[in-house]
Amino acid sequence: MKNIYYIGKEDLTIDDLEWIITGNIKVELSPEAKERIQRCRDYLDKKMETETEPIYGITTGFGSLCNHTIPNDDLSTLQENLVKSHACSVGEEVTPLIVKLMFLLKAHALSLGYSGVQVVTVQRMLDLFNNDILPIVYDKGSLGASGDLAPLANLFLPLIGVGDVFYKGQKRDIGTVLDEFGWNPIRLKSKEGLALLNGTQFMSAHGVYAIMKAERLTKRADLIAAIALDAYDGHIEPFDERLHMIRPHPGQLETSRNIRKFLAGTSTVSRSPSPSIFWPSPWRSWAIYPNAARHS
Repeated sequence: MKNIYYIGKEDLTIDDLEWIITGNIKVELSPEAKERIQRCRDYLDKKMETETEPIYGITTGFGSLCNHTIPNDDLSTLQENLVKSHACSVGEEVTPLIVKLMFLLKAHALSLGYSGVQVVTVQRMLDLFNNDILPIVYDKGSLGASGDLAPLANLFLPLIGVGDVFYKGQKRDIGTVLDEFGWNPIRLKSKEGLALLNGTQFMSAHGVYAIMKAERLTKRADLIAAIALDAYDGHIEPFDERLHMIRPHPGQLETSRNIRKFLAGTSTVSRSPSPSIFWPSPWRSWAIYPNAARHS
């Protein structure tokens, strides 16, 4: 049975992200997410029909053009031009993994139903993700208060049929890829450009990636420690769960649990009571290397 993760069904965790990325898991919008997104879009459309006051960034220009009213016929063009004008990141291309994390984080944020986007806009993001059609995003340059406007603009250019993507091992114009799949560019509605560009998914993707790598390193560090303990005929008692329950550090408990798991059934590790585990530094090292004096 094909594994699928449903965006917007529940909170998105780092474990979820790693499972999706490393397991080549497909993602779909949950029914709850579609309903939330559509409800917010309907609210915005209805509000624009009755609202007589300008709405910043929706019926007005941006920044110093906030007093300039945008005709209804140009609202879509305004949002598309916003994405195009901000797609100015430079430098090296970011790795595909970061691009995929950006897609997942943004799709989750939009699935909460507070941004006024169309369901088809989020769905196209997931279509690109599921088919490994990855926009070219560069690692330097941004602007504005939210920080990630430029890389997010590069990420979402392909939604409107502009820019390059990495697909099947080649850099290709998104137009040819859309034709291959029979997809039309998304016609952004009012506010959608703002919703796509506002956010911190570029820096968040790097943060998630750093955490994922750190967790892998800590697991390897625990394994190396267990191997060393075994090699030096050390004591297992210092890793007794009862000792580590005294301190409120979940990571410490996890490490002690890992050491015990790695050494389960090992005959060379001493399991006899050893008062050395209570000795202050520097003698505490003898708990791990009880025979160290022989080698000094």
